[in-house]
Amino acid sequence: MSPTTSPLKAFPRAAQTAAEKRLRVQAKRAGLTAIAKKVLSQERLSIEDGLALYTADLFAVGALANHVRERLHGDATYFNVNQHINYTNLCNRLCKFCAFQRLPGQDGAYLMSPADAAEKITEQLAEPVTEVHVVGGVWPKLDYNYYLDLLRAIKAARPSIHIKGFTMVELDEIMRQAKKPLPEVLEELKQAGLDSCPGGGAEVFDEGVRQATYPQKMPGTRWLEVAAAVHAAGLFSNCTMLHGHVETPAHRVDHLNKLRLLQDDSLAKGKGSLQAYIPLSFHPDHSEMADVEAPTALDELRELAVARLMLDNVPHIKAYWILMDIPTAQTALSFGANDVDGTVVEEKIYHEAGATTPQKVQRTQLVRWIEDAGRTPIERNTVYDPIGDAKGRFSTNSK
Repeated sequence: MSPTTSPLKAFPRAAQTAAEKRLRVQAKRAGLTAIAKKVLSQERLSIEDGLALYTADLFAVGALANHVRERLHGDATYFNVNQHINYTNLCNRLCKFCAFQRLPGQDGAYLMSPADAAEKITEQLAEPVTEVHVVGGVWPKLDYNYYLDLLRAIKAARPSIHIKGFTMVELDEIMRQAKKPLPEVLEELKQAGLDSCPGGGAEVFDEGVRQATYPQKMPGTRWLEVAAAVHAAGLFSNCTMLHGHVETPAHRVDHLNKLRLLQDDSLAKGKGSLQAYIPLSFHPDHSEMADVEAPTALDELRELAVARLMLDNVPHIKAYWILMDIPTAQTALSFGANDVDGTVVEEKIYHEAGATTPQKVQRTQLVRWIEDAGRTPIERNTVYDPIGDAKGRFSTNSK
């Protein structure tokens, strides 16, 4: 693949349309003529282009991102019926931005047994849940068998469920507890029930940012190594960036560039790869960085738009409604996002940090939010196979 050409060409290049002409005019007014030319010809944006997107008119950037979003996905907006299990908040990484972590004996500290997790799954058997998102703190006193038993218990409770579990940070610790090479550990986790991995724990790859905010967590280079191993094992994953704390636009663009280079390599090898990117806005409440001003809705929209333009080889951009208010998530569907995540059920990490969104919504609510934003809701499974049709009629045989 040429380093300047996007691999995500959903349709052949058509004649210049009236919409493209309007886009060119809007981009010219914003000083983005050269970038718009690249976007319209599906060329990869440079680091310098990415930096320019952070200072340009937001609505011109959003229009360019929306062009890419509609080229790839039209009006389709994906969601799924899922639930979250945060199996423990015990963690010794002590990230300054985290309000979720606890040490033993602190108020609110907990650890689920595999049976506890299975009970959470059983509680939702009446709902057409297709995915469970399983993440927790990093606690070295949990032995390797705990993670295998956790996966097995969840699968036993609902054999059809897709387990999207363990961030790269967790996998690195699981490998240490197993005292085995990571490829061997990944195969054993797959046999126990692991189906794919989430994208959390990446934070910001820059080493200076890591030292300032999460010095005891793995460096970005290791996160990328673990993600590459996950993909080599045939597993799909997501990817993230935590934005809006001490990092700069230069740090963010560098982070996005490293993700797309990871994806270039994974796609070339033809096994697993990145499915979706989720920008995670920093929620300062109840953290050691509570004095930092939280990102605004406009900041969140810009992050989504810049990501859609820079990550030319990552298929999906997710507006994670649980961490932004619903109107912002709806607006994001015209700023590059084509996915809103799912019904969730009992999210803990962002709510510990002060998120005021619901912890659970019904499928009908997600459909309404998407339709109210002028988009077409498509229920999906974790690997983006459609479950429901484009008219909003959804299957119920997914227990």
